[in-house]
Amino acid sequence: MKFVDEAYIDIAAGDGGNGCVSFRHEKYKEFGGPNGGDGGRGGHVFAVADSNLNTLVDFRYARRHEAKRGEHGMGSDMFGAAGTDITLRVPVGTIFSDQETGEVLYELLTPGEVVTIAKGGDGGFGNMRFKSAINRAPRQKTPGWPGERKSLKLELKVLADVGLLGMPNAGKSTLITAVSNARPKIADYPFTTLHPNLGVVRVGPEQSFVIADIPGLIEGASEGAGLGHLFLRHLQRTRLLLHVVDMAPFDESVDPVAQAKAIVGELKKYDAALYDKPRWLVLNKLDMVPTEERAARVKDFVKRFKWKGPVFEISALTREGCEPLIKTIFQHVQAQQRAENTPEEIDLRFVGDAPAEVDPRDPRFADDEAK
Repeated sequence: MKFVDEAYIDIAAGDGGNGCVSFRHEKYKEFGGPNGGDGGRGGHVFAVADSNLNTLVDFRYARRHEAKRGEHGMGSDMFGAAGTDITLRVPVGTIFSDQETGEVLYELLTPGEVVTIAKGGDGGFGNMRFKSAINRAPRQKTPGWPGERKSLKLELKVLADVGLLGMPNAGKSTLITAVSNARPKIADYPFTTLHPNLGVVRVGPEQSFVIADIPGLIEGASEGAGLGHLFLRHLQRTRLLLHVVDMAPFDESVDPVAQAKAIVGELKKYDAALYDKPRWLVLNKLDMVPTEERAARVKDFVKRFKWKGPVFEISALTREGCEPLIKTIFQHVQAQQRAENTPEEIDLRFVGDAPAEVDPRDPRFADDEAK
């Protein structure tokens, strides 16, 4: 299936049905009175996050989505039926924004989450609504209210805990294949990966995290060179970035340090918040470096790159060093999840605008007084 992470659609909720003007007509009932019913409401447009979808390709070609209008009111006190609602199923991580203003309207981050993106119009009133003691034969009615109409931009940002970053042919696809259930295309030429790939890494029973691989970056990506800049948005929700570096390039004239610095520079130009995310250095393809030269080459790279963060030496092809890497990643992700879910402690003495009065007999504050 073709991967599409951006689409433009027009949606229209249903209009409300019109109210009805009608009077009761029965034999021997000369003054039956008004009995015109209200119109039905128009259909709503909902959006639901579906964990079984991973692309917006369905909305690339079907751009107009309309709900049914409500039925008109009828005589004999009959109200019109409500219009049929429609539900748009989108991948988890989809953002709805206004095409004209760019304002973000909705963001679906939880599987099964449902939002109303366009409300149907209310039905009009029939003449039975207007009867009173002084107006016993009203002939007024109101039309149905129009439903909401919107032009929306859909943008997909995949939900992953860890993102892979690096030059083309750095071995990112081989790494995600080695540690997860993802099976991306792997070949001996650049830009093999043409769209993001997600994989679930199983560390142990009920212990896992999601890793994302995007097309490789090249120098000038922030200005539009290559493919990677189109997919950097998919790294914005990650908790950790792994900077994968090819330590054994085919061309011996290529300097891995210069390439790594170019990647970091492009990341900073694209998004400062993405640049500030936790980032670890993963030195790949060390199986192609002679054993006696590995330590010196790694030390030289770290020194010239001026890197002070975590460094992992691996071979994605032989899976050497991958097990310690994924265990450390899981511990980091788990720690961040705990920090995000831990409620902030509130000092009861300072609840509200002014400090609360402290009772010296309260044993909770005995330690403070002793100090």
